[in-house]
Amino acid sequence: MKKSLFIFACLFSMVFSVAAQTKKPAAKKPVTAKKPQPKNQQVMSALKPLKQRVEISTDYGVMVVQLYDETPLHRDNFIKLVKQGFYDSLMFHRIINTFMIQGGDPTSKNADSNAMLGAGDIGYKIPAEIKPELYHKRGALCAARDNNPQQMSSGCQFYIVHGRRFTTNELEQIINSRNMGKKQEILYQIYQSDTVQAAVNALQNSQDKEAIRAYMDKVQKVADQAYKIKYPNAENVNNDQVQTYVEFGGAPHLDGAYTVFGELISGWEVLDKIAAAKTRPGDRPIQDIRMKMRLL
Repeated sequence: MKKSLFIFACLFSMVFSVAAQTKKPAAKKPVTAKKPQPKNQQVMSALKPLKQRVEISTDYGVMVVQLYDETPLHRDNFIKLVKQGFYDSLMFHRIINTFMIQGGDPTSKNADSNAMLGAGDIGYKIPAEIKPELYHKRGALCAARDNNPQQMSSGCQFYIVHGRRFTTNELEQIINSRNMGKKQEILYQIYQSDTVQAAVNALQNSQDKEAIRAYMDKVQKVADQAYKIKYPNAENVNNDQVQTYVEFGGAPHLDGAYTVFGELISGWEVLDKIAAAKTRPGDRPIQDIRMKMRLL
């Protein structure tokens, strides 16, 4: 068993050695003014259906979010719950300044001041709709979830990103760490397969160090190929997203792990006020912050 763990550790060390090869974010693109649209394009834009908007009234003021059509399962579920009045009188029960504000726990409606919140749910999950073009910029409306491997979302809990600005070096480290985690996961899955385990055991018994080294190289190449197939664009960097995180802020370390299904379009000062609220251990606000929603 100890020898197996040693070989697995060696495999991981080989994966870590490729981290430095991850592409760095490119320099920011200059911002250029948009050309006026021709009249016919302006007419066509006016004819496009507006995306659904939701007003969130709180003890600190009103925010308005816009739901994405690119995530129809989350959009339709949120609309359904708002129509039902599900969110009315619920709290923003978890607040972390420069990170996010979270709400939607149904048990928060009648919870006393000492209750630990965040475990309540509606009884179903929503399949993940994680898309690379929808990311955790400041004001992003996202679905909370537990640690299920399918990354399915809670049927009711959500969070709005407050976030902070990041440097390009910080973003590079986040991208490298995310990709490294993906590589480790694939390598671990391959190593745990019956075929590889049988081969490792046989090599251990033979005590042929050269054969072990050659087999490790083979497993590494298989893992690298599987990584490229599963994540073909993992090493690419979206310069627009980098510029947004540098200039506007967000929570880039959550990208690819949670569904983003909308964004804040007004009430930024309300987001800041809620995020700055004093909290107790467990990140619950000392004074309850309740919400009420309606479709616009």
